[in-house]
Amino acid sequence: MGCKGKDNNCVCQALEQILAEQEAVEEISCPTSCFSNLLNPVASPGRDTIPFILYNKKGELFKAFGNVGGFTGDMTCFKTIFFRVESLDDCCATLSLLRPVDFNGDTEDVCDPCDPDFFGLEKSDFCIEVDLDCFCAIQCLSPDLVGRTVDKKHHCK
Repeated sequence: MGCKGKDNNCVCQALEQILAEQEAVEEISCPTSCFSNLLNPVASPGRDTIPFILYNKKGELFKAFGNVGGFTGDMTCFKTIFFRVESLDDCCATLSLLRPVDFNGDTEDVCDPCDPDFFGLEKSDFCIEVDLDCFCAIQCLSPDLVGRTVDKKHHCK
């Protein structure tokens, strides 16, 4: 059971809201609250992902691993705390792993969202199935983190 019981799981409710917003944007082709319109197409067209982090009942960040063994493309295995909801069935969710990258676009293992080397997120094809009753908190992050690139015009080496 979740922190408040199966019928009142705020993490499940937040993910339902995130999924609805992501799907609404795809159909259309506090500032990071999971219940606000983070994907407002007028403010930033083209965004379709609300990244988030999850906390377990002990208050620890949930993490998962992608490309274990390095079998897909030239990507290395990565550890992530960042996710995108893909689907929900009751309070079970399919989450895709968002690959954390540094300023140069290289894979960055991130166990702390304030890691100074963390720059942005890339979508991946790696997924995990989770029981949302196992989590007590969710924190939505800026959609601008996904696909973030360096502004070459204003960057000096």
